[in-house]
Amino acid sequence: MATPPSASTFAQLLRAEGVTVVEVGDWETHNRNTKGPWGPVHGVMIHHTVTKGTAATVKICRDGYSSLPGPLCHGVIAKDGRIHLVGYGRANHAGLGDDDVLAAVIAEQGLPVDNEANTDGNRYFYGFECENLGDGQDPWPAEQLLAIERAAAALCRHHGWSAASVIRHLDWQPGKIDPKGVDWAAMRSRIAKRLGTASGPVKSTPAPSTPTVSLKRLRAAAKSDPAKAGTPVSYSGVKTVEAALVDRGLLAKTYLDGHYGTTTVAAYAKWQRSTLGGGYRGDDADGIPGPDSLKRLGLKAGFKVVD
Repeated sequence: MATPPSASTFAQLLRAEGVTVVEVGDWETHNRNTKGPWGPVHGVMIHHTVTKGTAATVKICRDGYSSLPGPLCHGVIAKDGRIHLVGYGRANHAGLGDDDVLAAVIAEQGLPVDNEANTDGNRYFYGFECENLGDGQDPWPAEQLLAIERAAAALCRHHGWSAASVIRHLDWQPGKIDPKGVDWAAMRSRIAKRLGTASGPVKSTPAPSTPTVSLKRLRAAAKSDPAKAGTPVSYSGVKTVEAALVDRGLLAKTYLDGHYGTTTVAAYAKWQRSTLGGGYRGDDADGIPGPDSLKRLGLKAGFKVVD
């Protein structure tokens, strides 16, 4: 069982590993501890933000938004390699993931395919969000990759973990793709080398294929009215979108049923009104997916939008 160090010690560990730390406001006490336990910790999880610009990225990771309050991680790893500390304690970064993956991380064994979302990752993992659009085209500067290496190694060194305790969001939660564009085998090797150990098991299974959602078919399902038409339009992509809304905290898991009813409409309207969803207002936030809001949701949730 690994107990998290104090916030001040956490910052000291990063600095001792060579990280340039930027302390943001009341980060030491900014957390979600009232919503659930923090710890024991078992590993480090790396994400990408799907945002551009360090200031805006730090702000949203610290504050979150109406449907998912911040902090959304413990540290934001900027393009220039600085790590902005935005919170400490429980943070809304990992969400529900696979208990088999957690068991493998604890044992520092090879990771199974993540095919379940049944375990609270916010309790068990340190989280670092990396400033990147997550489209596979946005570059990962050398300074940023070095900061990932140093931050992960600092915490592994403190807890006596190997590089096998450092995982990606895509290893934890079904449907996730982050941090897209990072050569993970190489990163694991870099962390291991810094720790002076073997790199440990690396996930050998391929990343899951990217699901697709048809905008046309989704809109048809969203607009269908059982009261008028009798039977609603059925489309499998509805469940993909609902799962993304559940992950963002906008839809209760009990409504993940593949039916684009009034509850899903209301949840999607909340996404449209959110900053990440486009900040739409009035009739533009009607709960019926449009190309921009759906692509934004897809980038965050890991699905591709087609016509």
